[in-house]
Amino acid sequence: MVEGQRMVEGPGVVAEKALGGGAGWRFWIDRGGTFTDVVGCSGDGRLVVRKLLSVQPGRAGDPAVTAIRELLGLEGNQLDGNQAIPAGLIAELRLGTTVATNALLERRGEPVLLLINRGFADLLAIGDQHRPDIFALQISRLQPLRLRALEVAGRLAADGSELEPLGLDGQLETELRRALAEGYRSVAVALIHSYRNPSQELALERWLQGQGVTHVALSHRLSGQPRLVPRGHTALVEAAVAPILRAYLEQLQLALGAATPLRVMRSSGSLAPPALLHAKDTILSGPAGGMVGAVAVARQALLADGCADLPPIVGFDMGGTSTDVFHFDPSRGEAAWERSAETEIAGLRLQAPMLPVHTVAAGGGSIIDFDGERLRVGPESAGADPGPAAYRRGGPATITDANLLLGRLPAQALPSVFGPAGDQPPDLEAVRQRFSALASAMTSATARSTPQAHRATTPEQVAEGALCIAIERMAEAMRRISIQRGHDIRAALLVSYGAAAGQHACRLAELLGIRRVLLHPLAGVLSAY
Repeated sequence: MVEGQRMVEGPGVVAEKALGGGAGWRFWIDRGGTFTDVVGCSGDGRLVVRKLLSVQPGRAGDPAVTAIRELLGLEGNQLDGNQAIPAGLIAELRLGTTVATNALLERRGEPVLLLINRGFADLLAIGDQHRPDIFALQISRLQPLRLRALEVAGRLAADGSELEPLGLDGQLETELRRALAEGYRSVAVALIHSYRNPSQELALERWLQGQGVTHVALSHRLSGQPRLVPRGHTALVEAAVAPILRAYLEQLQLALGAATPLRVMRSSGSLAPPALLHAKDTILSGPAGGMVGAVAVARQALLADGCADLPPIVGFDMGGTSTDVFHFDPSRGEAAWERSAETEIAGLRLQAPMLPVHTVAAGGGSIIDFDGERLRVGPESAGADPGPAAYRRGGPATITDANLLLGRLPAQALPSVFGPAGDQPPDLEAVRQRFSALASAMTSATARSTPQAHRATTPEQVAEGALCIAIERMAEAMRRISIQRGHDIRAALLVSYGAAAGQHACRLAELLGIRRVLLHPLAGVLSAY
């Protein structure tokens, strides 16, 4: 957070008198799936804000680094080794990122090979028999990972003593080589009671490294807690998303230069250098920064308004790919920052300290589709490339496009940053074509199923229906972390932030019975700020 007093807005730039400014720039970055937000603070306390697409076709390097080099007055390609950022120009760089989160939600993680005790190959898929809908006759479970399980001979007792030695035979080696040939490069190891005695997992790691496996996630190293299912799920998540996160951080550090101090925000709200970072601890990295920022600006606004007793705060952070919500009760003091030791994301139980933020796959870039029977919104996102249909890169219909079609997002207010060259306004004609195609498909399906009650569906009805689905999904996420846990949020303050939240905040508040909404001047980049 930036400690400051008075803020003055300007076109794309916000100036603030910082307290205790020092030499060198400080940068805070929130790297989302669609947009990357950069807030820079110069040595004299001046704040500069940039919002960029996270993927910029035809342009090399990371967009945040491009913005940083521009602000520092550096020329040349950021990937050129002779153009490294000189030491001393950047005092610190703090990064919150949803790279791991989005990879998991959009099922883009690396294929995972699971090594588990003999007889337990299906355990992590079966889980603990928790039913997400206890009245559903047919349970449909999300499969966020491409997974193959190999059974390993060996068994430990509950006290950690060895009941059966580890079996590394020729059959296991043959199965491993077959999996490697089919594209499985990341391995998760989860053995019973390894939190008591890690010897068998460590022996498996040494054997795998001898077979040429470069990335191995051991369950005992990621979590020292009992219960094989959540510990195994944690290892699966680490194996799936760690290669993606590591590649991004290495690319970023290379572009910044080795002298630039980089720290990454973890899901608990703490910061760590990349070398000490586990991917499973960054699943809520960006959202954790957003919660810290939202609570801080809500307190400032309420105290400035003369509120002696702060009401409950609910956060609504809607970006391009996902939506994050939280409930914060100031009356609990420091206990309101209680970290959960275990959480569920994408159907997997994850053991990692996290701030109480709930994430759903609903953002401005969530893809709108019709599967022949129903209108669907997400969980897939158009991201930054190709992006929504309006971005002029051949993208699908999205929530952003629905708002454009209905006039709720003024096209003329958007900058001319779209198209192959990044210099064109949004394409409303492409938006109308996408929704017309969806409307035609829905009209045809209705005619086949109920010919007597057949009525043509309009593109505007499709867009409005998609918005209703998205709003209800976000409202359900809000109810899950508040009403379902016994909190009355009707008197709460809804803090709306994120690039897409302002388009839906009032409608969401009305649905939940909330009467007050806060939009901070830096709401669009609040997770970075």
